Amino acid sequence: MAMNRVLLVTLLSASSAFAQETNDPFPEPISAMDGVIQVDFTEFALVPDIDGQPARMMLLSDEPGTGRLFVNDMRGPLYSIDYDGQTVTQYLDIDDADWGVSVQSSRNELGFQSFAFHPEFNRSGAGGFGKFYTWTDSRNTAPDPDFVPGGGDDTHDTVLLEWTARNPSAGTYDGDAPRELLRVEQPYGNHNGGQIGFNPTASSGDADFGLLYIGIADGGSGGDPLNLSQNLNSAFGKIFRIDPLGSNSTNGSYGIPADNPFANDGDDNTLSEIYAFGVRNPQRFAWDPDNGNMFLADIGQNIVEELSLVTSGANLGWNTWEGSFQFISRSGVSLSNPRGDAAVTYPVAEYGQEDPLLQRSSAATGLHVYRSDAIPELANLVLFGDNPSGEVFYVQADGLPSGGQDAIRRVLLDDSGDGKTLLQVIQEKNTEQGRSPAGRADLRFGSGPDGQVFLLNKRDGVIRLLVSSRGSR
Repeated sequence: MAMNRVLLVTLLSASSAFAQETNDPFPEPISAMDGVIQVDFTEFALVPDIDGQPARMMLLSDEPGTGRLFVNDMRGPLYSIDYDGQTVTQYLDIDDADWGVSVQSSRNELGFQSFAFHPEFNRSGAGGFGKFYTWTDSRNTAPDPDFVPGGGDDTHDTVLLEWTARNPSAGTYDGDAPRELLRVEQPYGNHNGGQIGFNPTASSGDADFGLLYIGIADGGSGGDPLNLSQNLNSAFGKIFRIDPLGSNSTNGSYGIPADNPFANDGDDNTLSEIYAFGVRNPQRFAWDPDNGNMFLADIGQNIVEELSLVTSGANLGWNTWEGSFQFISRSGVSLSNPRGDAAVTYPVAEYGQEDPLLQRSSAATGLHVYRSDAIPELANLVLFGDNPSGEVFYVQADGLPSGGQDAIRRVLLDDSGDGKTLLQVIQEKNTEQGRSPAGRADLRFGSGPDGQVFLLNKRDGVIRLLVSSRGSR
């Protein structure tokens, strides 16, 4: 009888735990109509095809010192664009054989991931004069890596390179081969790199000025099988913060800021480069120009996509947590004890991949904190989006939500009075181009001068500029 009671209790406990597991923690969907903002857009610029295939654009940013925008194609080219969008020039192809970079771009997630211009790029005599940085997957695995995963298949390396132009205003890159700063050996072929960038709200003399933030994903496969994101002795699943002009790193090729959270903790088992940890695939981050808040769009496993604040030393939870919920497996999270660890930084907003607005394999992307008045409809909003579906979302930048998707609302593109997603606009453009309509958008955001917001994609080569719908007709 006692054994039967124990068995019954065990079965009931297992049943209770199973009942708490779900692949849809947000059964109330994002509203399709409530709070929708509709903005107009223009076709700002066209980035060239490569071998008949549309540009695989990942990032667009402003280089104010030279008065140009720059955008990359994952296969290697970096293009400059005049502020009027009329002239697109190949500034550099990092995959050119002369450089020895050997960009690995054979899969959708692989390639030239990101770039960043030093804030002193156009300041003659400054340490950062002429310098910019690229973060790329590479087939060249001959050099010894600085960081290894301790498992997996050694599929390729992700490499941070420093390029130095002699004349920053030249139409094309006129410098020598790049200098390698750091190299990461990748265990799998998916979600390896992320964004790199300098804090644009930091001014000369500020502690954060000239420090480079680097998104490093958890290494790939699924579920972080090597358990690297929570390991403070591993580079994977982290946001690094380094001084690219310094030299006190282990390899002597970059500097480690003294105020990094683990730089002076006296623990040899923590990496001094780490600024934040517990991320899965940190594709995009951005800063609020009003208050300096740093936001991150982190791609989830199969359940939750998240928008989070990032602070020094923050643990964003992965792979113990997926968003606000305990991670169980690729097919489920636990509804028991949500947001139950006070040491974890949970999302300000999150959404479920099962939402009817989305496709499966959704992926959070973005970001842009809009503090301009050029598009009144978007004032004081945090803009982000969903990569494959082409949905653009927003939450209020002032009075941020505390998780969940209740506060998330849509931004639609005004196409002659009809509100459309970016994917719908791309599909119509594809038809005009004589291409088959794309099945996904591969949405990315770009930022220009005076708060300009651009929408990028990998399916039609068009960069679109958001503009106000008020008074446009």
